[in-house]
Amino acid sequence: MSFENAPPRGEELIAEINRLRRERNAVILAHYYQSPDIQDIADFIGDSLQLSQLAAETDADVIAFCGVKFMADTAKILSPEKTVVLPDMDAGCSLEDSCPPEKFKAFREAHPDHIALTYINCSTEVKALSDVIVTSSSAETILEQIPKDQKIIFGPDRHLGGYLSRKFNREMLLWPGVCIVHEAFSETELLKLKEQYPDAPIAAHPECPPTIVDHADYVGSTSGILKFAKDFDGDTLIVATEPHIMHQMEKALPEKTFIGAPGADGNCNCNICPYMALNTMEKLYVALRDLEPRIEIEEELRVKAKKSLDAMLELAKGTVGQGDLGRVISKADG
Repeated sequence: MSFENAPPRGEELIAEINRLRRERNAVILAHYYQSPDIQDIADFIGDSLQLSQLAAETDADVIAFCGVKFMADTAKILSPEKTVVLPDMDAGCSLEDSCPPEKFKAFREAHPDHIALTYINCSTEVKALSDVIVTSSSAETILEQIPKDQKIIFGPDRHLGGYLSRKFNREMLLWPGVCIVHEAFSETELLKLKEQYPDAPIAAHPECPPTIVDHADYVGSTSGILKFAKDFDGDTLIVATEPHIMHQMEKALPEKTFIGAPGADGNCNCNICPYMALNTMEKLYVALRDLEPRIEIEEELRVKAKKSLDAMLELAKGTVGQGDLGRVISKADG
């Protein structure tokens, strides 16, 4: 980038982002795992699907999604008429990377009697190959509506799938993907921390391995963990998910103390998502200025992927009878 086109700095950078937001009729979305400065300038902060739904309801022409690529892709799937930009196109996800579409397609074909419940942390192509997408907040409600004799593939997160399998006593074929952030927490260091704060509950994301989840007082999505932080009795909470969520906790609850669950080296620095960290205020400014990098999805693929998202949205209401499951689910023909 030439000097003339370099982003401004400090307060001028914030002012320019706000100017471009108005001129582009843009909405800025920030996932809870983004840095505090990006969270503070966003129009909406939240979980990935929630953000895409909120953006779809606005009259914005442009969505600037400060998150990772599968999240921006989801926004485009739900809002094809809007321009969707991602500050850094290299902001990926280890779960998405673990599940290449061609391998997932072969896996599905090898198990034709299984339906595919697929975590939203996956590519558009994998969504198009799936029956129902789930989020960490909707997965339990959806699983409860699936007949006990229906065989299930769950991917790409084996820890979330394993948690659901144990909780509901449901056998599922689990894809072997993991989140590198939640995989990094240390049970040994967590127990040491618990000794220091014996009265502090532990809130964990279900992407964590069983060695962490089994010690948790609350297991749930990022928005669920945030709600638990507001509701629990006490003044100290140990948080086992990406630590940037604590920015929202500290803003809303300055009277409480939040401690990030440690990694193997005794601190939580290794648990900062390296993909989320690729987005910066400077890159957000450039994305709004140039409307690049831009998310583009071929229409036939978008429609196929949207079917599995639509199935999730209907099942997440919790009102679908088991006899209606076939109506809700449209098998991807890949």
